[in-house]
This record gives sequence, structure tokens and C-alpha cells, in this order.
Amino acid sequence: MPTISVDKAELYKALGQEYTTEEFETLCFEFGIELDEDTTNSERPVVNSKQEAPQLKIEIPANRYDMLCFEGIALMLNIFREKAPLPDYRLVVPKNGKLQTITVHPDTLKVRPYVSGAILRNIKFTQEAYDSFISLQDKLHQNLARQRTLVAIGTHDLDTIKGPFTYEALPPKEISFVPLNQKKEMNAEELMQFYENDKHLGKYLHIIRDKPVYPVIYDSQRIVCSMPPIINGDHSKIKLETTNVFIEMTGTDRTKLEIVNNIIVSMFSQYCSEPFTIEPVKIISGHNGETRQTPDLTPRVAEAEVDYINACCGLSETPESICKLLSKMCYTATPHKISKNLISVSIPPTRADVLHQCDIMEDVAISYGFNDLPRTAPNKASTIAQPLMINKLGDIVRMEAAMAGWSEVMPLILCSHDENFAWLNRVDDGTTAVRLANPKTAEYQIVRTSLLPGLLKTIRENKKHSVPIKVFEVSDVAFKDLSLERKSRNERHFAAAWYGKTSGFEIVHGLLDRVLLMLKTAFLTHEEGLDSHKDLEYEVREEHVKKDGYWIEEIDEETFFKGHAAAIYLRVDGKQVRIGEFGILHPTVLEKFELRYPVSTLEINLEVFL
Repeated sequence: MPTISVDKAELYKALGQEYTTEEFETLCFEFGIELDEDTTNSERPVVNSKQEAPQLKIEIPANRYDMLCFEGIALMLNIFREKAPLPDYRLVVPKNGKLQTITVHPDTLKVRPYVSGAILRNIKFTQEAYDSFISLQDKLHQNLARQRTLVAIGTHDLDTIKGPFTYEALPPKEISFVPLNQKKEMNAEELMQFYENDKHLGKYLHIIRDKPVYPVIYDSQRIVCSMPPIINGDHSKIKLETTNVFIEMTGTDRTKLEIVNNIIVSMFSQYCSEPFTIEPVKIISGHNGETRQTPDLTPRVAEAEVDYINACCGLSETPESICKLLSKMCYTATPHKISKNLISVSIPPTRADVLHQCDIMEDVAISYGFNDLPRTAPNKASTIAQPLMINKLGDIVRMEAAMAGWSEVMPLILCSHDENFAWLNRVDDGTTAVRLANPKTAEYQIVRTSLLPGLLKTIRENKKHSVPIKVFEVSDVAFKDLSLERKSRNERHFAAAWYGKTSGFEIVHGLLDRVLLMLKTAFLTHEEGLDSHKDLEYEVREEHVKKDGYWIEEIDEETFFKGHAAAIYLRVDGKQVRIGEFGILHPTVLEKFELRYPVSTLEINLEVFL
């Protein structure tokens, strides 16, 4: 949940009432948000030789993008307290009837295909409102816009540029402008090098760095407004004195693009000379001939069942009273004209999170009051949970290993490619491991295909402790599987590792026997149906008795010390399969994981026992 800091005095002024910390905390709870901290009695930072004013740090639900700023919090709380009417968001066309336009060139399809825009006319910023305007953009960039990959916002002083505007995509060397807060003009290629080590903008460069063309927005005089999603031009930067704000947004997700546009103009149109009025912008798409007007502030209309709302909340409210409750949550609702069991709900443009009648029901519960809802015990749908069979099996194995004196560990499921393959002297055939498309660090490149790297890294980080160290893990590994819709599958494995001054081979072997004994799997000898001299993908000779159970066969694999490793095979209902292996690790493996004593390991696939 994002935490928003607001000026305590300014918020109480906007609410028209002073609160004690406890009273405001209660108000937040009633609305479904949470007061995280009141800094009045805390040590506050000094900014420009002046101590920061007391702040209220408020936790906002992740779905309430309209409350990521001071303006949204104050507006929604005032409506909830019935101290303010519902805002009437209106699109207003200029007196001359001509809308500003953004013409989209076809080459933008190669990099960021969508654009949207809006204009806030005759806006009057205070320093606090200006800071909040910039802060909201940053917060939307971080969450809904997914670090600018889905949406990037540009705001400009409209009086310094002139429409119509064009949204183009050009080779980097053909784009030249003075970036925001800089003095020197540079082309896009130089700009990328200039900001490579910048702690704020450097993290966004990868979004377009390797593209053949970069997006750019020009005005009618070929002045660069912005090169999204990196930076705006310095020529059109907004200031405290700006009165007409041109907002442009580009993105790769059209739905998110329009949501972001609606939220920004809805929150800050209240500072226009005529509150809650927005001037639309016409988008002309050159590649498909589509023309549309943005933003679209038309409320969505949904229907909700009265019986459903009452049943979920334990109430018996009439349609009229439910509509009144919804008005406190910024909805306009009326009883349905035909059905007495339905209400028609007009969802404001700020509430993109409302997708289903359950969202409407939740807001009815908030408006009614969580503490006022009837308290009842569930008696009509009581159920008894049961574990999945694979989880139940894992718990059995986990219990047996723990009772045998082994310690359970829980390493991360991601690891580096080398840890999973090269460090274990294994070769990646390219069809086994699930790779991360854009790993942040070299430590987390793939989803592990074996539990051994995690066990060995755990031992490495704890090797200062006395030996022997006996650890095990029961968890999932993942493999590519193109036959499945998600192109991968999980497998539940059990693995153990012994680290000590002796190899511990016989101890690991003993753990294997104990676990399989508790799984009621018999050990098969040669006389019971094995041809131990035959190379095993095993076709057991017909004359042998084919009993169900498991057996081991010596293997020669690079992971293990030669002559000190075995594969584990299982036969059930005449079908036999290799389920794992155990042995003493090769010295080169120990060296890679920085281990000085011998290590014996065991790993088996538990899925085959179901």
C-alpha cells in the first residue's frame, strides 16, 4: 500500500475541521484508509533553514489511484463526510470551437503506439498545489505506469508552445533539443549517454535505448515538447506561474493511458478558474485513420443487485438507502426503472478500480460503517479445508527428515544460471530452465531446476558453524514445458545435503532409505527383479519378478565424485522411472561454492509418488 504524506494543517483546513490524532485515525478507518503516522511530535527535517511542517502519513489502498495526492484525499473525505457535493467533471471546448490536436505518425507503432492528451485552462497553482501536481505524476509513474513502461506523462506550459502537435518516432541522431533543466542542446544519442548514470532518469533509459527509433512530440514550430518516456524539453517546462497546462501522455497500454489521464485532470481541474472543467485534445492516428477525443470523462454505468449487497453485508437496506450510501463514496446511483432488485450506478472517471458489483458492495459496507455491520457466525456455507495431496506428501517427508535430525531451510526459488548449471558441472540444453526476460541482477537469472544450489549456498553462508551441517528442503523447481498453456510446470522435490569432515555418503543414503520406507516403498534387490549390470533406462528381463519398489544404480555424472554416486529408480504398476540421485559432490563443485569439507547430497522428485 502506498503511503502519502500531506501537510496536517492544510488537510484539516481543506476538511474544515480540526482533529486530534485519534479522531483522524478513526475517520481514516471508517473510510477504509489508515493513518500510519502523525509527525507532530516527531523530529522533522529542516528544509531551506525551515523545519518541515507536521505531516500526516496516510496509507492508501493500492487500487485507489485517485487518492495518491492531497487533492484526492481531501475531496474524497469531504464527500464521505457529506461536506462537499459530487464533482461535475465537464469537457469544455474553446470559444473558437477548435481543439488542439496531436497527429500520430505510423512509425510510433515501432516503439510506443498510443498517445493521449488534455488541457487545464486558467489554472492557478499555489506552491503546495504545484508540488502535489508533480508528486502525483511521480507516484503514477511508479505504480500504475510500471516505471514508465506502460505510460509516461509529460506536462507543458501551453503558452510557450503552439499547436497542432505531432507524435513522431525518429532515429536518435535526428532528435535534438535542450532537456529539462539543462542549458546545452543535444541529440537523443548524446542524451542517453548524458543520463546513463543519473540516479533518477538512468533507470528509464532501457525502455527505448535499443529501439531503432525514439518517440518525440513536436509542436507546430518543431519545438520538442518531450522525448517520452525519458524527459521533457526545457523550453516548455511548467512553473508556479503557469496558467495553461498542456498534458500529453504516451504508452504501450491504451487502457492504462486513459486511466492516468482521467486521474490527473480530475484531481487538478479543481484549481481551474471554473472548477472541474477540462479542455479535450483531439488525437488523429495517421496509420489507421482513427480520430478520438481525450480524455473521455463519461461515467460508466453498472448495475448491482440489492439482494447481493444486503446478503454480503448482512443488511436489509432498501434500494433508495443503498443509493444514498453510495453517494458518500462518490457514486451517483438510482433505483432501477424496471427491477426492484437492481440499482443503476454511475461510476466516476476516477474509479477505474470498480470492475464488478462486489466492488460496489464493498463501498456500501464502507459507507454504512464497518463497525456497524451486523456480526453473525457463518452457518450456511461452512467448509472444511483439505490440503492438496502434493502438500500432504511434502509434509510427511518434511516431518521424517526433521525427526531424523536434519534442519529445514527455505532458499530463494530464483538463482543465477551458473549456480544452476556450470557450478554443478551441468550443461544447459536450452530447453530446461525458465529464464527471466529482464533480470535485475546476475543472482536472479532463472527459476531453479534443482534444489542443490540453494542448499549449497545456505551451507556456504553458515560454514562458520560447527560441523556436521545437515540441511534439507521440500519445495518446487520449474521446467519449461511447451505443451502447457503457461509453457512451464512445477515439480515438488526433496533434497538434503550433509557437510562435514567425512563425506557422509552413508548418512545421506540412510536418510533416503528412511524417507522411502515411510512412503511405503520397498527396496528391491537383484534377486527381486533387477539386472544390475544392465545400463538403465531399464528393461527388466522377463524372467525376473517385477515387484514394485525402488533400487539404486551407480552413475558417472560430472556433478559427483567418480564412483561415489547413484541414481534412484522407482517402479510402480510395472512402470519404472528415474526419480533422483545422491552422492558425494565433485571437488570442483565444492570449490565453486567455496566449501572446504566434503558434501554429500540427495535429491528426488516427489511427484511420482502421487
